Formats: sequence, C-alpha cells, structure tokens
Amino acid sequence: MQPNILCLVSEDCPPRLGAYGDLQARTPNIDGLAARGVTFDTATCTSPVCAPSRFSILTGRHPESVPPAQHMTAWGEMPKDIITYPEMMRGAGYYCTNNSKTHYNVDLADPTGLWDDCSGTAHWANRADGIPFLAVFNCMLTHESGVFESQEGNVGPADVMLPAHLPDLPELRQDLASYYNRIEDMDSWMGERLAELDAAGLTEDTIVIYYSDHGSALARSKRFCYDDGLRVPLIVALPERWRHLLPEAQGSHIGTPVSLVDLLQTLAAIAKAEPPVSVQGVPFLGPDRLTRRYTASGRDRMDARYDLTRTLRSEQFRYIRNYAPHRPWGQYYSYAWLAAGYRAYEKAHLAGSLTPLQNRFWQLKPAEELYDMAADPDSVSNLTNDPAHADTLAEMRAALDAHMMEIHDCSLIPEGSVAQSEINRNDPVIYPLTRVLDVANAAIQCDLANLSTFLAVQSETSPVLRYWGAQGLLFLAVAGHDVATKIKNLIKAETDPDTLIVLHEAAGQNTDTKAAVRALTGLADSDQSVWIRLKAITALTALPLFPEISRDVIAKAVDEPSEYIRGAAGYLLHKLDGTYTPDSPIFDRDLFLKHMEGHSGIGPQSFPTIDSIKAQEIV
Repeated sequence: MQPNILCLVSEDCPPRLGAYGDLQARTPNIDGLAARGVTFDTATCTSPVCAPSRFSILTGRHPESVPPAQHMTAWGEMPKDIITYPEMMRGAGYYCTNNSKTHYNVDLADPTGLWDDCSGTAHWANRADGIPFLAVFNCMLTHESGVFESQEGNVGPADVMLPAHLPDLPELRQDLASYYNRIEDMDSWMGERLAELDAAGLTEDTIVIYYSDHGSALARSKRFCYDDGLRVPLIVALPERWRHLLPEAQGSHIGTPVSLVDLLQTLAAIAKAEPPVSVQGVPFLGPDRLTRRYTASGRDRMDARYDLTRTLRSEQFRYIRNYAPHRPWGQYYSYAWLAAGYRAYEKAHLAGSLTPLQNRFWQLKPAEELYDMAADPDSVSNLTNDPAHADTLAEMRAALDAHMMEIHDCSLIPEGSVAQSEINRNDPVIYPLTRVLDVANAAIQCDLANLSTFLAVQSETSPVLRYWGAQGLLFLAVAGHDVATKIKNLIKAETDPDTLIVLHEAAGQNTDTKAAVRALTGLADSDQSVWIRLKAITALTALPLFPEISRDVIAKAVDEPSEYIRGAAGYLLHKLDGTYTPDSPIFDRDLFLKHMEGHSGIGPQSFPTIDSIKAQEIV
C-alpha cells in the first residue's frame, strides 16, 4: 500500500509560527501538525520569490540551471528531458491534484495538463476508489498583496517587534501586524484541509507536508537573499506505519539544512518511484535520506530590477555573494511599493532620519556577506572581515563556486542573450563557465589591480566573458576609478548590445556622461528587444539625468504592454520630471492582470481577499 500525500502550501510565508517558537503567532492547527510530526528548522527555498522557487519544486532543479527560469517572471522553454514531479507521481500510480496555483516560470502549453486536476475545485476526494493521491492546496492568504491594505485581527501594531534593520515606523508595524493576522487566517484555512482528511478517515493513511514557497513580504524580505526571504517553514507528519521514513520522535526539530529543491526526490522516496535523471535535489526522508551541509539559493531579475546574488546557508551561517555591488538593495520595485511600509521606509531614507544600520538598505552592496544566524538572526553584523571567521568564509566561498559549477549556473549570461539558448549555454566556447566565474568573482572585488584582466577579455570571442570584463570596468567606475579612456575604443569595437550597455554606463560614470546617456537612450528605444531596453533604462536610471536627451523615449515607454518596461520607465520618467515621491502611482494593478491573464496561473485569483479565499468551494 502506498501512502497518500497532502501538500499544504502557504504563499510568501516565513516561519512566524508557534511551532518555530514565535510567541506572537496564533497557529494552533500548524502547531498541532508539528506536534505529531517533525519540524525542519533550517529549510530554505531556492529563490526569494514565487515563480523561480516553484520551478525548483516542480522540477527538482535550480532555476538558474534552466534559464530564464531564475528570473521573475519569465516564460522560457521547458527542456524536453525534464520530467516534473506530478508527471513522476502519476507514473507511480498516484491521482495528482493541484488547487490551484501554477505560475511555474516556464512556457508550458498547458500547465494544468501536468495534473489529473488543476483547478479551484481540484481535490483528492474526486479520485477513483483505491487510488493513492498526491494533493496540493495553495493558500494565498499570506501572499504579499495581503498586506497592501491593513488586516485587522488579534495582533495590532503595538504588539509586534520589527527586525533590527528596519526603522520603527507605524506603517512597518502595521505591515507586520497585518501579516500575523493573515497567518492566523491561513492557519484556520489549513485546519479545514486537515479536518477534511480526518472526516474521511484518511489521517492515518496520509503523509502531510506543510511548507511555503518563500519568505515574508516585509521590507528586505521577499526578493532578497536573507533568511527573511529564503527561510521557509517545513513540517512533515507521517502516520505510524510510515514513520520509518523519518524516524525522529514526534514533535522533534531537525536543524540541518534542507531545500525545497529536495521535494521531488523526497516524493520519489515516499512513492518508491524512479526520479528523473539529472535532478539536483536530495531526499530528506526515506532509506536514501541525505544530510546536507549547505543549501544554495539566489536571486536574479525581480520584476523590472536586475540584482544577481548567490548564497549558501549552513545550520549556523549564511554566506552571500553580490554580483551587482554597483546597485543598492533598495532599488524601486513598483509592485512592492504598493505596501505602505516600503513607501514609509523610503520617505524616512529621503528625509535623512534613519540610523546607519537602517539606511544600509539604500546603499551599495558589499561583494560578500557572512552572518552567524545563531547569534544574529536579523543578519546585521557582516563577518567577512572578522579574522575569527576567515576559515568559514573561505570554506563557503569555495563551496559556492563548486555549487555553481555543479549545476551549471547560467545566471552569469545576460537575460535574453543569444548565449542563453540551450545549445549555446552548454557550448564551452560561448559560455566557458569556469573562466566566466573567475572574471565575475574578480569584478565584484572592485580592485584596480584586476583592470588588466577586464581589458584582456574584451578580445575574447565569448560574449559572456566580454560582458563580465565590462562589468568589472563598470564596478571600478562606480567605485570612483577613472576608466573612461580605456573604454572608448572598446565601445567602438563591441557588437554585443548587453556588453555595450555596461560599457556605456561605465563611461557615463566618468567624463562621457552625455554621450553615454545619448547612446543608452537609443538602446532604450522601441526598436530594441524588451530585455535590452529594460537594461538600458536601468543604466539610465543609475546615471545623471538629462531630460532633454532621454525624456521622449522614456515617456513613450510608459504606455507599453510590458509591465517591466512600464514600471522601470514610469519611475525614470518621474525622476526626469522631478516629480517622484515614494507615493507616486506607478504600478497599474488592473493593467498588470489584463496582460498576465492566461500565463501559468496568474490572474485575479493571485491577488485574493480573505472573503474570496474563504468562499472558494473545496469539495
């Protein structure tokens, strides 16, 4: 007999739960599940945003190994050799349902076709007699959009404690209080799903797995590679007859790291199914259960903003490598700024009322970060220059390099580049990953001693090597080094538009600002691809403003179909006109939904109200 499997998923939900020791949380149903199950204290997702993380869950692969799945949002082609976990489980005889979020960040002709039923009424109760089920229920109550308006409940703003890196602002307190109230509603919703199972007499026949797709929606949480964005709840409750798969005592906690990329392998272990080849996860239960030393995560483009980061989490430490040290953490995200907390946070920054720690979010990033999560759960004390942690830093540096090589991390290829195609990214001439990684790792150090390396690779045939050499020049320019004379001849010889954008921005940091703005404005015009235009607009945003050169092109872009172009251009237009405030209405929610309808489960149901969730019929 095979066990049933019930997967309960809460969107955008950190482990702010009683089962994880949070005294503010009101989560009796999830806490009860943990009391009869096992809680994983160091569970992480692969990306601090939903679609790339969901791709990892679906495929058992890191999204950056299958570009452009690592970006938010992307519609890349699914390689033909990838088998998803619902396909695997259906092959093992399971009736598989999903209620009902998809948004897998890949262009599937029919994402619902992966399942026996994928809809708002999908339910294990609809299976034929005697068939085991794998049923997924996604609760949207804790989604980021849930705190865009205050949610009243048992927790008020005065009750919460903000993380150390955030200022004590009423709006941020309200955001966190609203989040706790949404979590309480989510817990009630989860309790209903567990009650259905119990009423059908199936609790002792069903393994329950509860998790979230990524962390919270507070400022510097979702979209960012700290525990607030990457650490997720993961609780597994097994009936007695399957306790051998995870023999720890009921109510116990496991501290060693696990990742959501491990779910596919874990489901295969439960069902005794043969997992697809080349999956990158490991099972966290079953006879072949493996213990990880580290889990790996990262972020790439989030909405309209590029910011490449890679990170490892051990049981005690988090190591972060920032491949965009020339950009602040606090780039403007038009959707996130629908939250009052983000707007208030930026207002305080612009008013100069923040402490240095609170203001760090609005500054340029260091190349590397290292945090002792046991002593510093809010990740505010960077230990990279602490001699006492030099060995840990060196070990995690090497481990991250090895991981990026092992999964063939393709995020060092610019989005939309011809080098990104499946054939080209696996061609060592076009994408020599070892050499690219060496140049990228040198670039982020912003060390003038590496200038000759960045110049030398400009003669390479690989556009990716040239791109990262150009990035090294840009990072030096942002750090205050005059590299403009070195760049002029490179611009004349370069044909790759991604590299040209970087070179122009680097030149614009020094003495050729107007010429750079003029060139980037041309690359932002509508005859270029969406991705080139988006990168050009981003570069223009980072340079001094010349409305007489770029305003007409940017104003035209504000009305385009691409949400990313509209968001980036809308922000820049306000800057060019001198009208920007954090309250500027740039994100158009209704237009966003209109353009996203039909794309992998994105639609009005992705932005729920409590009433709409509770009214949804689940039979």
